[in-house]
Amino acid sequence: MKLKKNILFVLLCANIFISHSQTQEIPETPEITEKDSTIVSSWIVGLGINAVDDSDHTKFRVFDVKDAWNSRPYPSRVSIGKYFKSGLGLELISAINKYKEGKIVEGLRLTEDIGYFSIDSRLSYDLNKVIGETGWFDPYVGVGLGYTDANNTPRGTYNAIFGFRTWLSDRVGLDFNTSGKWTMDNDLTNHIQHAVGVVYRFKAEKELTKKGQEKLDLIKELEKETNRINDSIALVNKLEEEKRLLADQLEKEIEEARLAQIVKEKAREQERKDIQNAIDALEDIYFGFDLSNITSTSSKILDNLISILNKNPELVIEITSHTDSRGNDDYNKKLSERRLKSTLNYLFENGIAKERIVGGAYGEEKLTNECDNNTKCFDNKHNKNRRSEIKIISF
Repeated sequence: MKLKKNILFVLLCANIFISHSQTQEIPETPEITEKDSTIVSSWIVGLGINAVDDSDHTKFRVFDVKDAWNSRPYPSRVSIGKYFKSGLGLELISAINKYKEGKIVEGLRLTEDIGYFSIDSRLSYDLNKVIGETGWFDPYVGVGLGYTDANNTPRGTYNAIFGFRTWLSDRVGLDFNTSGKWTMDNDLTNHIQHAVGVVYRFKAEKELTKKGQEKLDLIKELEKETNRINDSIALVNKLEEEKRLLADQLEKEIEEARLAQIVKEKAREQERKDIQNAIDALEDIYFGFDLSNITSTSSKILDNLISILNKNPELVIEITSHTDSRGNDDYNKKLSERRLKSTLNYLFENGIAKERIVGGAYGEEKLTNECDNNTKCFDNKHNKNRRSEIKIISF
């Protein structure tokens, strides 16, 4: 692998030298554009409307716009905030509203209009720092403290916010958010405040995006490469010959590696098939009626299984034990558990590691024929269900 890397490096150098010696041109340099930068800190002011839901949330009125939401048809919310490179933002928001007659507030229907006022501070975090910069979509979360005068009752609140901004340009965008406000007074109710508005960004500081930084790094690398080309044109003829020889060597190594991989994969596939055939050739382990001990016939089957496991230390299998339908379901479940235990103990006692076997006991849940509780069958048919089955899980 190290040789291949060295060959690829020399080939790359040879191609660069040869192509530039033939054309005498400097590689085309990409340009840094406006799209290669993003705003990392700024001030944002906002103006919008808000809707307050102060209904009894224990009765799930969160989305009951008709009876629970209170809003005004003109701007009723202003905000200003400073947002930092770290993704954190400090904001101050003030809102007015009116609880309207007939709406449900604190679980009761109002008989008159009541004013609403809030002023809140919050600390927000830009989720683009986690999910990656999108340029136009800006989700955020936040927490904060506030003061609210609602339903003629002032109270302090603990706030939690989720929202997002969609930027129409570097300066103008739309802001959508929802705040949960928990009162500091346990005698008062909590409420939810939704808001949407226009935001304006100013005093913005930009930095290159990841893609823009990659472009800048590429430009610097191309500058270095150009200088190296100008100093190395005299080596072109020699490098061209070395390129041809190394290309032949690399092509040969790649072909040899491909053929070797094909042979290895075919051998591995054949090995897997051989093991699968050996497992499939084993008979199911059957038990006598109402018995869970390993018979001499079953022990021979298990000995063959142990031989397969010892020859293939990476093999992991599943053994499931079953009963016929005669008898109580719970009893049959426990009987299958005893049969499974005796089967597993036989394997463990003969040196098979526990982590190589997965067991399952199903009682009469998985009959192999029609002999259920409602069907009379001879014992030779019931016998087909008194079994332990072996399956490969992984190899």
